[in-house]
Amino acid sequence: MVPPNQAQKEVWDPDSVDAMHQPARVLGTRSSEEVSPLDHAIIDALQQDGRRPFTQIAATLGVSEAAVRARTNRLIDRGVLQVVGVADPLKLGYDQMAMIGVKCEADRMLEAADAIAEFEEVIYVVATAGAWDLMVEVVCFNNEDLLTFLTQKLRRIPGVVSTESFVYLRIVKQSFHWTR
Repeated sequence: MVPPNQAQKEVWDPDSVDAMHQPARVLGTRSSEEVSPLDHAIIDALQQDGRRPFTQIAATLGVSEAAVRARTNRLIDRGVLQVVGVADPLKLGYDQMAMIGVKCEADRMLEAADAIAEFEEVIYVVATAGAWDLMVEVVCFNNEDLLTFLTQKLRRIPGVVSTESFVYLRIVKQSFHWTR
């Protein structure tokens, strides 16, 4: 990947966008508002560098800074985009990360997911189809904290039937950037 400040200048061309473009949507729902090709280009620029000035994005895309600012604000207001700082938990003293598969009573899965999402150790919860009803990602200071989380918190949630922990040994890739 070429660093953003060394990337070739590419002007946004609406004719270069795949004609099969579908509106952005939340899993299992349809969006009432389409995310335009220009919106996607702005999102891509911010995924590369969330601190990149709107003036630079505008110059790269061949549109005005006001257009980039207005579209970004609209994407944020609609919940399509978040611009946040992402910290590395391992560099902040959290030495234990794990993904946990959770099996739930069928009629309590979403209730359990909501309760699990409230724990401070939990950074990700997703309802899945397959061997596990939920996948839960946690960040803990050490093994003892992970054990406490599993035995004193997670397994006491009504509706949780069983869990299996997948402790991270090494993070090989973690990316918050994807393109269409």
